[in-house]
Amino acid sequence: MTGLTSGELAKRSGVNLQTIRYYEERGLLPKPPRTQSGYRTFPTDAVHRIRFIKRAQELGFQLDEIQELLSLRIDPSTTCADVRRRAEIKIGDVNARIERLRAVKKALVRLAAACSGRGPVGECPILESLDSKEVP
Repeated sequence: MTGLTSGELAKRSGVNLQTIRYYEERGLLPKPPRTQSGYRTFPTDAVHRIRFIKRAQELGFQLDEIQELLSLRIDPSTTCADVRRRAEIKIGDVNARIERLRAVKKALVRLAAACSGRGPVGECPILESLDSKEVP
């Protein structure tokens, strides 16, 4: 048998079997051929593809965006500028998330400062603020 079984692919690429199946369902990993006995056999370059997907996820790319990157990679009309645009869009997304997280941190700091840590839970200013309709 040539190629890798699902288990071998999972082990070599550092993911679990469910991840392999999920990537197949999402179209990130092409459906592999089956042996006569019914085992799926993946080409050895599937390891590289899964590692690419995992690294892209670590950089914040969503699976739909990763699918686009994989498609760009095989499109002969794609240029580096096309890929760079995707990276710049992702940078903008990351910056927006950082700003939202800063606002959350600021609100949490205010809430924590308003609480002495004493008294019954029914009088906790943090919980009262969360019950309030106003944004802290």
